[in-house]
Amino acid sequence: MTSKKVMAIILALVLIIGLAACTGSSQQGGGAQQSGQTQEGPVRIGILQFAPHASLDNCYKGIVEGLAQAGYVDGDTAVIDFVNGMGEGETNSMAAQKFVTDGCSVIIAIATPSATAAYAAAKDAGIPVVFSAVSSPTGAGLVKDLNDPQTGCTGTSDNLNYPAQLAMIRAYQPNARTIGILYTTSEANSVAQLAEYEKIAGDYGFAIKSQGITDASEIASGIASLISSGIDCLCNLTDNNVVNNFSVVTAATDPAGIPCYGSEEEQVAQYGCVASETLDYVALGVTTGQMAAAILDGADVMSMPVSIVSDSEPVYSLVNLAKFGMDVPADYSGARCVD
Repeated sequence: MTSKKVMAIILALVLIIGLAACTGSSQQGGGAQQSGQTQEGPVRIGILQFAPHASLDNCYKGIVEGLAQAGYVDGDTAVIDFVNGMGEGETNSMAAQKFVTDGCSVIIAIATPSATAAYAAAKDAGIPVVFSAVSSPTGAGLVKDLNDPQTGCTGTSDNLNYPAQLAMIRAYQPNARTIGILYTTSEANSVAQLAEYEKIAGDYGFAIKSQGITDASEIASGIASLISSGIDCLCNLTDNNVVNNFSVVTAATDPAGIPCYGSEEEQVAQYGCVASETLDYVALGVTTGQMAAAILDGADVMSMPVSIVSDSEPVYSLVNLAKFGMDVPADYSGARCVD
């Protein structure tokens, strides 16, 4: 075979290989373009719950219900990725980041610590965050203004009815003078709620004695300190750290003869509080789910006002009252018993 023929064969092979490569590149490029196109199908929603306690569980139940009412049904028109952060900050942060990596269209966060973790992970990615059960959204840095958030974050706020709660405690314990409050210093919601109680407690003849803690390991020593200071009762906030470990509180207050009052029905029904001026956390969740659905449907998260839920009702437990030899006051005889 002459050298010219060899060169011709080599050139032909090079040409064939080149054409094949070009053809392959074109097909791969077409496939990549196709996979990147918007396709109709279930929308992915991330839901992050800070800790496994009944109040937040009720929020989650309501959120799923609210989403379904708006047409986003898990396993059908939506894929809901749910993570319970178990009260651990690092777990919440990692879950929030994974929601971003997985391409969730919206992240719903239950309670202040989860909301701040979700917002930190999602804000640069442009993924909207809808929070639930956040008592002080501005204090937590989640929104600039309740009526005009402008942060990519909005949701529902559980605004406790402080006057009604204090009036209820006064009715149950006419001679009480001092209310103890245990709170977590890193929870913005608890700090804000404590300030509100301190502001108006004197109007009902009460002094507030508070004890700050940093984590669950300090609850036992914190409640012991309050008891030794001479409190007549304890008022529990929506503090997630304290609620998640409330059995530690009642293990100390019950033997000391100190009644506890809650801020939500489940704290009475499950955790040992004698009574509460309670918010409906299932309803709070439903509103949250509906807000998230509206954003998925095109509503502007930047300008969607925070929904403040403050309607409350008194509830009590005869079983828990009996532990302290207490009766239901006449003015609360029409309240709902959770036993």
